[in-house]
Amino acid sequence: MARIELKDVAHSYLRSPAGPEDYALHRSDLVWEDGGAYALLGPSGSGKTTLLNIISGLVRPSEGRILFDGRDVTGLSTAQRNIAQVFQFPVIYDTMTVFDNLAFPLRNRSVAETEVRARVLKVAELLELADDLKKRASGLAADAKQKISLGRGLVRSDVAAILFDEPLTVIDPHVKWMLRLKLKQIHHEFKLALIYVTHDQAEALTFADQVMVLSEGRVVQVGSPTDLFEHPAHTFVGHFIGSPGMNLMPCTLDAAGVRVDGHGVALDAAYLERARRAGGELELGIRPEFVRYQPQAADGYMPAEVTSVEDLGNYKIVTARLGARLLKVKLREGTSVATGPGWLSFPPEWTRLYVNGDVLS
Repeated sequence: MARIELKDVAHSYLRSPAGPEDYALHRSDLVWEDGGAYALLGPSGSGKTTLLNIISGLVRPSEGRILFDGRDVTGLSTAQRNIAQVFQFPVIYDTMTVFDNLAFPLRNRSVAETEVRARVLKVAELLELADDLKKRASGLAADAKQKISLGRGLVRSDVAAILFDEPLTVIDPHVKWMLRLKLKQIHHEFKLALIYVTHDQAEALTFADQVMVLSEGRVVQVGSPTDLFEHPAHTFVGHFIGSPGMNLMPCTLDAAGVRVDGHGVALDAAYLERARRAGGELELGIRPEFVRYQPQAADGYMPAEVTSVEDLGNYKIVTARLGARLLKVKLREGTSVATGPGWLSFPPEWTRLYVNGDVLS
């Protein structure tokens, strides 16, 4: 296992990039601590797989250095970095048994057969493959094959890190949840450094202790799932994480404070003064979970129009119009709400101002 650092790393797939738009990954300084569980989260094309392949050695960055425990490994291969990587689709030997597939990485490194057996049986039990160990891999379903692929990465105890590139894509949705829990269990038991690439926020937030959110080749925030939800540092994080995502509304400042389509929003005076000094394009952000709703007028509430109510069983999603803006409100099941006039409030402790996309601190 190793502490992994990226120093001033950037990458373009073009030989002579002319400008920032030619970079798949913009200049970054990043750290993955030894033994941590991390996720790289972002939509397709955000740079997360490029970043993962730079760590593994499959891609050499155009700029910068990669350090493992302080040692420069930028020019070393994946094998020399001692990395295990699990890909989107299963990489296994169909003609081998499940046991031999899991044992292969260990036998290839001349590990004693007694230890091979112990490690294989342990990983097989965790992944619920113990009953399949004598079967040929070719006869198994796609989700079982991907479990083998996961196991081939997990069976090694000597790796610097195990990298997962969208490993649950081919897994049946009903099995995904179980496997995410298994990976967390394996992480806590083996203390391996795990880095997991996904576009699925549920996978990232349930698996990882720390999540790196990427957008258009930039790491826009690194934090715990709670940090990303409660304190999004960028409008992309606010919008991308959460269901529904954060309400983001263009706003202006006047002598009285913040205004959204003519409606005043009360915020801390010192916070407003920092916003005045910052300049730039200003947006107000608040998550649907934190918007307060009243069916009648109340102090500190703004008049709105409820346009639809979706009852999703244990909560309701309300769409409301505030001036010309549509926003979402997430209410507990049992809350009485109907289409027509309503009143909304934005608690200051959950209301954020963003300047040119970045949160105003």
